[in-house]
Amino acid sequence: MGARILVVQNTPEGGPQRFGEWLTDAGAALEVVHGYAGAAVPSRPRHDAVVVLGGGFMPDDEVRAPWLKPTRALVGEAVGRGIPVFGICLGGQLLAQVAGGTVTADAGAPELGSVPLTLRAEAGNDPLFHGLPRSVPAVQRHVDAVTALPPGAHWLARSARCPYQAFRVGSRAWGVQFHPEVPADRLRHWDAESVRRHGFDPEELHRGAMAAEPAAVRAWRTVARRFARLADGG
Repeated sequence: MGARILVVQNTPEGGPQRFGEWLTDAGAALEVVHGYAGAAVPSRPRHDAVVVLGGGFMPDDEVRAPWLKPTRALVGEAVGRGIPVFGICLGGQLLAQVAGGTVTADAGAPELGSVPLTLRAEAGNDPLFHGLPRSVPAVQRHVDAVTALPPGAHWLARSARCPYQAFRVGSRAWGVQFHPEVPADRLRHWDAESVRRHGFDPEELHRGAMAAEPAAVRAWRTVARRFARLADGG
């Protein structure tokens, strides 16, 4: 039947996109909960796995995003029970905070566009990241960041501006700072003025992401399919 995966969506435009397609291609069935729209996020997992997507909030910003409180409880319960978790951007930061790490607003220089990641040695034995090229491109869009990993976390990847690009908590929970779900052509629709305010050229970002797209697709499709198989007991 395939795994049943709960996806928490935190903004109207921030859906699972191609990451969701890769999960379903691998046999998973997704239930997307639109927390931003007032849908109730369960505080206890009832699925085979949990995916938490990105959004422009800190993980504990309950004033603007009250659904993050049950989302944190959901992720904490899933980690404690060994249910697979995959957190993207805000979702990765939320996992880090729940597991005892530190997330800092406006931490260091912003990252936008396709950025090369360097996989660390620990990635070679990781269930999702093993066998990927040592340098892999990934789309970024963040100013907040994990600034201290949770105790005992496995540090998997870094970039020049942001050390903690990917990590694993225990054996079945992953957080990533980047956006494996975002295709390169989506960058053309980013707000150009906002991009310029951060010191980047929108057209240059789009060209760079398009050039890196084939390598990004190969890597993150592999990760998504491995996560789906893990959620299905593989």
